[in-house]
Amino acid sequence: MQKADGTEPTSAEIRHARVFANRLTKIYPNIQTALAYQDPWQLLVATTISAQTTDENVNRVTPVLFARYSSPYDLAAANPDEVEQIIYSTGFFRQKTKSIISLSEDLVVSFGGEVPADLDALVTLRGVGRKTASVVLAEAFGLPAIAVDTHVKRVSARLGLTTSTEPAKIEQDLKALLPKAKWAALSMTLIQFGRDTCDARKPKCGICPLTDRCPYPDKVL
Repeated sequence: MQKADGTEPTSAEIRHARVFANRLTKIYPNIQTALAYQDPWQLLVATTISAQTTDENVNRVTPVLFARYSSPYDLAAANPDEVEQIIYSTGFFRQKTKSIISLSEDLVVSFGGEVPADLDALVTLRGVGRKTASVVLAEAFGLPAIAVDTHVKRVSARLGLTTSTEPAKIEQDLKALLPKAKWAALSMTLIQFGRDTCDARKPKCGICPLTDRCPYPDKVL
C-alpha cells in the first residue's frame, strides 16, 4: 500500500513503525475504547458525543440517554430540547444533539436502523466523519480501521510515522506502514499513549519506552 504522497514506504520505515507498534502492544495488550456501549449504534452515538469532552463525561450521560431512547427509531423522533438537557454537561450540546438525532434519522431511512459495517456508508450519515466511523468499525465490528484524532496526529508525527497534517493522509500513511491485523488496535493504543506519556505540552520523554528510536527533536529528557 502506498503512503499519502504516492510513494511506497521503505523497509526501514516499515521496521521503524513495527517496532513502535510492537512495544506499545506490550504496554497496552488489551486496549479498547473507554466509552460504554452495548451495540454499534450506541458506540456511534457515544463517539459523536465524545468530541471536546472526556470519556468519563460521556459515560455519565449515555446511560440516561439510552434508557430514554433505546434505538435509532426512538432517538430519531426525540424532542431536541429533551436530548439537550441530557447531554448538556458534555459541551457543544446543541450541535451534538442535532448530530445524534440526524444520524439516527439517516440510519432509520437508509439502513433500516442498522449501523452499516462499511466506512463509505457510515460517512454518509449526517454528523459522522472518518474518525467516528473508524472507531465504530474497529471497536464494534473488529474491522481493520484507523481513527485519527488529536492524540494519533501528535504521536504519529513525533514518532516520524507521518509528515502529513491532514487526518485522511495520516490514516493512509499509518495503513501503509503496518499490516491490517494491527490497524484496529492502533488508534486506541496511540490515544492512550498520548494521554499517559506523549502529552501535548509536557511529554514524559525521560520515562518513555520509545525514546531510543523516537526522532522527535524537542524531547524533554
